[in-house]
Amino acid sequence: MRCFTILGPSQAGKSTLLKALSELEGRPTAADFTDVLSVRQFTFLDEPWAGFDIAGGPDYLGHAGEALAASDAAILCVSPDPEAAVLAAPYLRLIEQSDVPCFIFINKMDLDEARIRDIVGALQAYANHHIVLRQAPIRDAEGHVVGAVDLISERAFQYQEGQPSKLIEIPDDLHDREQEARTELLEHLADFDDALMEQLIEDRAPATDEIYTTLAEAHRGNKIMAAYLGAAGHGNGLTRLMKALRHETPEMTAIGDRLGIEGPLAVGVASDTKRHVGKSTLLRALGPGVQHAAPLAGGSIGNLTGIDGKPASEPLVPGTLAVAVKSDHLEPGFAYTAVGAVPLPDWTRGRPPAYPRILMPVNERDDARLSSALARLAASDPGMETTQDSETGHLVVSLQGPIHMRRVLAKLAEDFGIEAAEHPVSGIYRETITKPVDTQYRHRKQSGGAGQFADVQLTVRPQGRGAGFAFDDTVKGGAVPKNYIPAVEAGAREAMQQGPLGFGVVDVAVTLTDGKSHAVDSSDHAFRMAAKSGVREALQQAGPVVLQPIERVVIHVPSAYSGSLVALVGSLKGQVLGFEGHQEARGWDVFQALIPAPAKEDLFQALGGLSHGTAWFASQFDHYEELHGKEADRVRQARAAELA
Repeated sequence: MRCFTILGPSQAGKSTLLKALSELEGRPTAADFTDVLSVRQFTFLDEPWAGFDIAGGPDYLGHAGEALAASDAAILCVSPDPEAAVLAAPYLRLIEQSDVPCFIFINKMDLDEARIRDIVGALQAYANHHIVLRQAPIRDAEGHVVGAVDLISERAFQYQEGQPSKLIEIPDDLHDREQEARTELLEHLADFDDALMEQLIEDRAPATDEIYTTLAEAHRGNKIMAAYLGAAGHGNGLTRLMKALRHETPEMTAIGDRLGIEGPLAVGVASDTKRHVGKSTLLRALGPGVQHAAPLAGGSIGNLTGIDGKPASEPLVPGTLAVAVKSDHLEPGFAYTAVGAVPLPDWTRGRPPAYPRILMPVNERDDARLSSALARLAASDPGMETTQDSETGHLVVSLQGPIHMRRVLAKLAEDFGIEAAEHPVSGIYRETITKPVDTQYRHRKQSGGAGQFADVQLTVRPQGRGAGFAFDDTVKGGAVPKNYIPAVEAGAREAMQQGPLGFGVVDVAVTLTDGKSHAVDSSDHAFRMAAKSGVREALQQAGPVVLQPIERVVIHVPSAYSGSLVALVGSLKGQVLGFEGHQEARGWDVFQALIPAPAKEDLFQALGGLSHGTAWFASQFDHYEELHGKEADRVRQARAAELA
């Protein structure tokens, strides 16, 4: 069995295309394995095939990456609108990163009158591989595409609704354009075949079989991308595409070499968890011996079924798909050997999640269950990450966007029986001080028996931005015994956890200058409490100010939208650091800027609208900056309300 993945923007007709391909010769076996991934198994010319259909939208690039890792070929399904070619840019970039041979299908040709050269040229702006046109369109008097000419065999076919295309003579008015397109195709193929190059130079007509062989070798070696025409909804152009896949798709053995993994037995394509069923993992067998109870990824394989739920024929024939149940150790995103699992390359994970939210259970009794459920979802969702908020301890889920969040909330409810609510991540602000303060604090408590006594004299002073917390002592003469000094530092650190404005305190130095102790009543606890209270009093007197974090963002954006980012960053009170063309992804720019962390969500929303969902960004903390005026007042008031 050979496998391919269909990718492309929303509304390009991917699902229609896979359905039509799978029904060329009978009824396929189909399954919606997850809400993102559908699978169809079918035969074409007595050979078994499987196609993965990934939901449209850049949110699902991680799922597409894992499917591509297990595929022998990719089909990029696009609309015939040159202006919409930029929407295919993220998929072209992923396909080229994967090194999987790609076949481009320009769909819905019945709905558009655009020149094919314009469409291919618009796509070429985002592809490092050269895109060669395999067919020339036949148009009627109104300019509608009604058929196509194969540029290698030079045979013309007229589309027939719901039926195989009809072989016709090449229309007289098409000869010149067909010859021009054929010559261009042959010249590109000659780059990979010296004999073909020699024939073209000597103006000799190459044999058709030789051209097919050169094209197949170039395509299997992932040296070119070939573009085909059709309308999947009407059954047009499908047989030509499937024949190309049949002859030009490389053997399954190329997968291990492509992934840089030696001798994998299987690849995890996707997994899902259903209530009353448990976890299921879709895998593709790549080596012999994959069967029930056999070792795989360091554990034993549970039951194996086909995608239709029926028991699989075991051992699995290399290349076939199966669903492993009762095999919780199998995760997608890995290639499996008998004794372990090797992570798939980074490109399979798609975009880094940039939409953080705190998730809390509606019912407190579900708190522990929510943590477990999110961990299981994150293991099967490459576009999702879970962390813990350092201030509140709540779970933070980072996702691809609001639509992704709705999917996660729905799965928690449907598959785990957990109702959860999302909340914005708070606590990103910090505070510091603006002037040094000397303070003394005496902690004394007597309640019968041994008492508590500690006296500390402290200097609390601001440090440079990014210096963090520092502690030292200048005590002389043993006024504070050395064994209590670590407790003083611990108390000072505790005071940094929440300053007078309600935020964590940064960039402050504390020096213990003097103090007193009691031979009986002094203790670590007493000195820790004295230092904590003394530092808190000093912070109130030291001119506390609010700090907001500044993030360094790296935006990956199609070049067509780069110019709009300068104004966008400015509107977010950010600073443009510069941009340059991406070194590997053609048609993309890498744009760097500094923006206030609270503006990241605004950036996320604005960037999605500006680039029609094609651009994305990664960010990391850079430094803190003092917040002034009304904005600082608003932040302080909001924090006071939270703590009230």
